[in-house]
Amino acid sequence: MHAAFFLLLGASLVRYLLRHPWGDRSPWIIGLSAALAGLYVLGPVLGSRATPRRLAWLGTVVAVWMVLVVLAPSFAWCAVPLFYTGLRTLPPRAALVLVTLLTAFVVAAQLELAHGGFDPNLVIAPPAVAAIATAVFVHAERLSARQRALIVDLLRTRRELAATERREGTLAERQRLSMEIHDTLAQGLSSQQMLLQAADRVWDGDPAAARRHVRTAESITERSLAEARRFVHDLAPVDLAEGGGLEEALRALSARESAGFRTDGAAVPLPDRVQSALLRIAQGALANVREHAEAGSVALTLSYLGDQVVLDIADDGRGFEPTGAARGVRGHGLPAMRARARQLGGTLTVESAPGEGTVLSAAIPLETPRRPGDPGNPERPGSPVKPKNPVNPRNPESS
Repeated sequence: MHAAFFLLLGASLVRYLLRHPWGDRSPWIIGLSAALAGLYVLGPVLGSRATPRRLAWLGTVVAVWMVLVVLAPSFAWCAVPLFYTGLRTLPPRAALVLVTLLTAFVVAAQLELAHGGFDPNLVIAPPAVAAIATAVFVHAERLSARQRALIVDLLRTRRELAATERREGTLAERQRLSMEIHDTLAQGLSSQQMLLQAADRVWDGDPAAARRHVRTAESITERSLAEARRFVHDLAPVDLAEGGGLEEALRALSARESAGFRTDGAAVPLPDRVQSALLRIAQGALANVREHAEAGSVALTLSYLGDQVVLDIADDGRGFEPTGAARGVRGHGLPAMRARARQLGGTLTVESAPGEGTVLSAAIPLETPRRPGDPGNPERPGSPVKPKNPVNPRNPESS
């Protein structure tokens, strides 16, 4: 529109000078044309809002243009860019009044240029051009408003999505920390309590046994303190951080819990998340055995089956009804272990019956799955794998 205005202004001035030899009006026409060009250049500096300065500027531009049209009707078509300037600056009703006024001046100027001859096109064309310009402007404004509304809605949706993701991340982190605390600190504190209670019961009758209980509680306290410090830095479990990988961590855990440990299959490197999850599952399972099973022996088996890794924890304790555990009767341990396995796309199965011991199996798929029946993959993917060497209550060393 700015380019069109200056083009029309220059063409009107050239037309006037070509049609009218230098006369008394020529200096005025040239001066007013320069003044109108200078005023129009100031428009963008004042912005597009209907401020007092902007309204004063618009009134001055229209007044100068009207004087030019009165002196030289050739400048009438400069009104088209002024239509848009008025529509952008004024409220709708005031803008329509201005467009009507400018259109009337254009019609009068065209009739003046016709030298008294009447041509219907001179009366119809300017209003038609004004109507088209107004319609185009209104349509463009509606599209712009719709686009602004879409952008605002998009930004609001993005903020809501970001807030939702933050909430979900917070909840997931809370769940992770609750499982970490349950599988480490809570289980350690529970074991300490049991050991100290046992030491208190035999303190007078068997001081040596009481001291053993206290030393064991001290060892558990030391490891719990290390776990608590590790939580602060959000690092891997203590046993994994000490080096040696999952097998060494499970072997150390089994030694502390007086459990057997063995591996089966060709070992493969495991992601840190898988190692951490399996170690936490083993800690939670052994804590359940210690607190509830009254088992004579317990064995851990880590099996590499090609497309998955399976951890089995088998004990010869009193067992329980797994359907009751599914309903949450046994607290947070089993649900937390299931959640850990599920987060990695794995499964956790429990086989148990009252008086017949328990076998807990956690199966985690690996990144390169293999088809059923492939060598080294005798089991169906996702199926629980029982220990190759189950615990014999009469021969704990068999584990």
